[in-house]
Amino acid sequence: MASLSDAITIAIDKARAAPHGRHAELIIHDGPLRQTVIALKKGVRLGEHNSPPAASMQVIRGNVKITGSDPVVIGTGFVEALTHQRHGVEALEDSVFLLTTVTSVPGAESHGGHSTLTGEIRMTSGGELSASEQAEDLRETDQQTGGGRIDS
Repeated sequence: MASLSDAITIAIDKARAAPHGRHAELIIHDGPLRQTVIALKKGVRLGEHNSPPAASMQVIRGNVKITGSDPVVIGTGFVEALTHQRHGVEALEDSVFLLTTVTSVPGAESHGGHSTLTGEIRMTSGGELSASEQAEDLRETDQQTGGGRIDS
């Protein structure tokens, strides 16, 4: 059993100490179901990315902006179903959210139809990561979350 309170504290502490200002901790992985605690320092952006077939975001602390075709700000205590269109996330203040995803649904493509690593989200903070920085960041996330590929 995972302690959500502990995961929140660890995630925000690690995000504040991380050079890229973010941290993700996979707390539930059961077949296609994943729940991940994600912490972002104020101003950190997760670049546009594809969604899995079903996803929601519950903001536990702070305020985040979901960017894309229908931008929306989500504050502490609110939950939002995520769009099936490309979108990004921006922390308007130091924030922690619980991302719930279903990574495969019979007959539906996952993540825009291509294979991706758990936690794969391009981050920008005044600029995008280079390909080698993205690869290293994904390796670290994969190690932290116990690995696993999400295949369509």
